[in-house]
Amino acid sequence: MNYGFIKTAAATPKIRVADCDFNAEQIIDSVKKAYENGALIAVFHELCVTGYTCSDLFLQSALLGAAEKAVEKIKKETEDLDIVFVVGAPIAVKQALYNCGVVICRGEILGAVPKINIPNYGEFYEARHFTSGKNVDEVISYAGQNCVRICDKMYFTCKSMQDFSFGVEICEDLWVADSPSVNLAKSGALMICNLSSSDDLIGKAQYRRDLVKMQSAKLCCGYIYCDSGFGESTTDMVFSAHNIISENGTVLGESCRFNNGIIYADIDVQRLSGERRRVNTYTGLDCNNGSGTYDNIYFDLKIRDFLPSRTFARTPFVPQDRGDLENRCEEILSIQATGLATRLSHTGIKNVVLGLSGGLDSTLALIVCVHAFDMLSLDRKNIHTVTMPCFGTTKRTKSNAQKLAEAYGVSFEDINITLAVRRHFEDISHDESVHDVTYENSQARERTQILMDLSNKYNGLVIGTGDLSELALGWATYNGDHMSMYAVNASVPKTLVRYLTSYEAQKSGSDLKEVLLDVLDTPVSPELLPPDTNGDIAQKTEDVVGPYELHDYFLYYLVRFGYSPSKIYYIAKLSFKDKYSEQTIKKWLVVFIKRFFSQQFKRSCLPDGPKVGSVTLSPRSDWRMPSDACVRVWLDELESAE
Repeated sequence: MNYGFIKTAAATPKIRVADCDFNAEQIIDSVKKAYENGALIAVFHELCVTGYTCSDLFLQSALLGAAEKAVEKIKKETEDLDIVFVVGAPIAVKQALYNCGVVICRGEILGAVPKINIPNYGEFYEARHFTSGKNVDEVISYAGQNCVRICDKMYFTCKSMQDFSFGVEICEDLWVADSPSVNLAKSGALMICNLSSSDDLIGKAQYRRDLVKMQSAKLCCGYIYCDSGFGESTTDMVFSAHNIISENGTVLGESCRFNNGIIYADIDVQRLSGERRRVNTYTGLDCNNGSGTYDNIYFDLKIRDFLPSRTFARTPFVPQDRGDLENRCEEILSIQATGLATRLSHTGIKNVVLGLSGGLDSTLALIVCVHAFDMLSLDRKNIHTVTMPCFGTTKRTKSNAQKLAEAYGVSFEDINITLAVRRHFEDISHDESVHDVTYENSQARERTQILMDLSNKYNGLVIGTGDLSELALGWATYNGDHMSMYAVNASVPKTLVRYLTSYEAQKSGSDLKEVLLDVLDTPVSPELLPPDTNGDIAQKTEDVVGPYELHDYFLYYLVRFGYSPSKIYYIAKLSFKDKYSEQTIKKWLVVFIKRFFSQQFKRSCLPDGPKVGSVTLSPRSDWRMPSDACVRVWLDELESAE
C-alpha cells in the first residue's frame, strides 16, 4: 500500500537564457531522473523553457515559437513515464501573452495555469511583457495538441488516488495578500505547486522560507516551491535555486542554495485530507467574493509503492531540537501553572492537597503546584502533600516523596493506609492473599478518600496527578486516582512528563536536583503489589500494558491525524525498526486499540485540567467518543496490514 505518501520533487536544471532546445533537454533529463527516484510529481521553475530573464525577447515570435516546440518535445519524450510535472512557459493567446505553468502527464498537457499577479516594481517589470491571467479561460491549439485549456480556475486530481490533488500558482502569486492558492485550497487542492524566479538578496532566503512554511500551515497543504538558479542569473539579478517543500507548516526538504538540482520530499496527502476534515474551514468557496467555480481536472497515473524517505520521530510529543525542547518545557509548565493559578484565584481557595508517591506523575504535579503558588505569591506551606504507604510502597519512593516536600518547602504528611485497607477487606470479605484488581483498587480508592477528606479539612483542591497516556489506556482506578478537583497533567503524555521533570531538575539546586533525578530513574509503577524480596518495585506498569513510548506514538497518530491502525503500524515499523520487532509493535498496538475503546467511559467524566497540546482527551474539548463504540473495524483493519 501507499498509505497516502506522495514523493514530490522540485527541480532546477541548468538552463541557457533563450535556448529553448537546450532547456527542453535539461527538463526532460530532470523529469526522467525524478521518475527514477520515485517521484509522482515534479515542479520546475518559472519560465524554465525559455529562461525568466529574456526581457523584451518575450515579444519576439521566434522565441515563442521555439518555446512551443520545446514543450511539445518535452511531452513526447516523457509520455511513457508515470509522473505529472509542471513547467514554466510563455503562451500567446490572441493579443495577450501569459506566463504559464504547463501541467503535463504521460504525453498530454492537462492544462496551463497563467500567472495572475504580474510584478512591476524594483527589478521586476513583467507587466512590460505579460498580461494577468485573472479570469482567463481559453482553449487553444498548442504544442501539437488540439485542445489546451488556459485557465486560472482549475486544479488537478489523480483518478486512482483522490487525495493526490494540486493547484498551481506562480512566484508573485504567493507574495500577495490574496494568493490564488487560498481558493485552490478551498476548492480541494491538497498541494500547491509554485513555479518561481525569485532573485536572491540579503535576508530574502529566510523570508521566502517563512512565507512558504506559513502558507502551507494556513492552507493545511503541501507546498512545492521551485526557484530559478544557475544559468538564469544575468544582467543585475542573481538566482540561487532555493527550492523548498513544506507540509502544513513543516519544511520537509530544502535545497542548498546556489546549487542547481532536484530535491525530494514525501508529502502525506492522506494526513492533510484528514486534518482539513478535522478543522473543517476549507470546504467550499465564498460565492460572494467573485472567485467563481474551480474546475477539477482529472488525470490517470499509476501510484507506485515506495519506502518513504521522511522520518517519524519515536517521541512525537517531544521536540527533537534541545533548544526547542527547553522552550517547550518552560511553556508547558507555564500553561499548567497558569491554569491552576486561575482556578485558585477564581475560587478564592489558597490550599491544595496532593498525593505525593515519589513517582513521576505526582512529582510533576507538585512542580506545577509550586509554580502556581509562586505565581500567586501564596505560601508554599499551603501545598499539603501526603504520602500514603501500603502493601506495595518501597522505601525508595516514600523517601523521595519526603525529600521532594522538604526541598520545595511544602507541607508533608505520612498517613499509612494499611490498617484501613485491611479493615475494608474484612468489610467486603476479601482474602488479602488474593492479589487481584480488588486488592489493588481498594488501596487506590482509600487514598482518594483521604485526599478528598483532607481537602475538606484544609479547604483546598485535590490536585489530580494522572497523565494523558494513562487516560488513553484507562490505566486508572475509577473513582480512585481517576478523580480529583483539578487534573494538572491530564494532557501531558508520559514521554513528555519525563522531559518536564528533567528540565526542572536541571534548573534546581543540588539537593532538589538529586531527588528529581532519582525519581526519573525509578520504574513507573502504581506500587499496589508487594515489593520483591529485595524491597524493590515488583509491579512495573510497562510490563503489563507495554512501553509508554509506543503507546504515546500510537496515541499521537490516532488522535491527532486520524491515521488508520495499519498506517500507524507501518510508520511505527520504520520508527522503531532498531528497537522493537514487528511482532512486538503489533502486539502492543492491539492492546492500545482495545484499551482505548474499552476505557472511554473513564474519560467521559474527567475533571477539568489545562490543555497544553494539540492532543487531549477531554470530553469537553477535543475528544468526544461514545463509551460503547465497537472496536472491530479498527482491529480488522490492523489485521489486514502487511
